[in-house]
Amino acid sequence: MLTDFDTSLPSIRQVQNLIKETATVELKLLTGDILTGKILWQDPQCVAIADQNGQKTTVWKQAIAYIKPQA
Repeated sequence: MLTDFDTSLPSIRQVQNLIKETATVELKLLTGDILTGKILWQDPQCVAIADQNGQKTTVWKQAIAYIKPQA
């Protein structure tokens, strides 16, 4: 299990850039559920996303199938 927040990893840097740019993303979970919104923060285990209504959801990274920026 990941215990350190390693900013040298491309995946960590990519998510940090999405946070910095306040980009809207599609976050698909392994369950098939899709969340759309802006990523607020990440830590070694989780990311938080806020939808267009401001509803905040914390998601375990191990539950994510992919994160895709919206055009």
